[in-house]
Amino acid sequence: MTIWFASGNPHKKQEASALFPGHRVTLPVEAGIAFDPEETGSTFLENALLKARALYRRLADLRRTGETDRDGPVLADDSGLCVDALGGRPGIYSARYAGRDGAGLPATLTAPERNALLLEELGDNPDRNARFVCAMVLLWDENRFVAAQETLEGELVRPGEGRGSGGFGYDPIFYLPGRGITVAELPEGEKNRISHRGKAAVIIAKYLEGI
Repeated sequence: MTIWFASGNPHKKQEASALFPGHRVTLPVEAGIAFDPEETGSTFLENALLKARALYRRLADLRRTGETDRDGPVLADDSGLCVDALGGRPGIYSARYAGRDGAGLPATLTAPERNALLLEELGDNPDRNARFVCAMVLLWDENRFVAAQETLEGELVRPGEGRGSGGFGYDPIFYLPGRGITVAELPEGEKNRISHRGKAAVIIAKYLEGI
C-alpha cells in the first residue's frame, strides 16, 4: 500500500519507512507535488490533522484532473520538544524555534544553532525535565482518520554536553537517564522502538493490520 506522508522532511520519511514496513511511504515532493501548508494549529494534533487534510485535498484535486492515479491514505505527524522549565516551549514551534522572541535572529536556524540557543535559554536551571511529543494521524478522507499521541520522557543536557551522531534535530541534547545516553546515541532500531514517533506509529500500524 502507498502511504502518502504529509512532510518534506527526508529524515522523518526514513523513520516512517522503518516504522511501516511493507508499505510504500511517499513524500509529496517525490511525486512532483508542491506541499508546504502553514501550520496554524495550537496543538500537535491540530497541526497533524491540518497537514493530513491539506495533502488529502491536494491529492484529490490531482486525481480529478488525471495528474495522478495513485491512491492510499495520508499519514501526517506533528512533533516537538516540550521543556518543563520553559513552560512547555518550544513545543509546536520546535522546528522553527528562535528563542524567547527571535529578535535579531535569522528566520531559519540550523539544528545545532537551535540546540545551542535552547540550552543557552535554559541556562543552569536545575529542572532539566523535557519530553518529545508526537501526534500522528492516518487519514482516509476528510472525516475518517485515526490518531495517536505519544511521548518520550528525558532531560536536557548542559551546554557543551550534547553528543551522538544519530537521529536529527534535538536528539543530541536529549538525555535518557535510564540508559545513560542521548537519543542521538541510540541505535536506529532502538530509537524507532522507544521514541515518541515510534510508539505512536505502533498504534497506527495496529489499525492498518486490522483493515
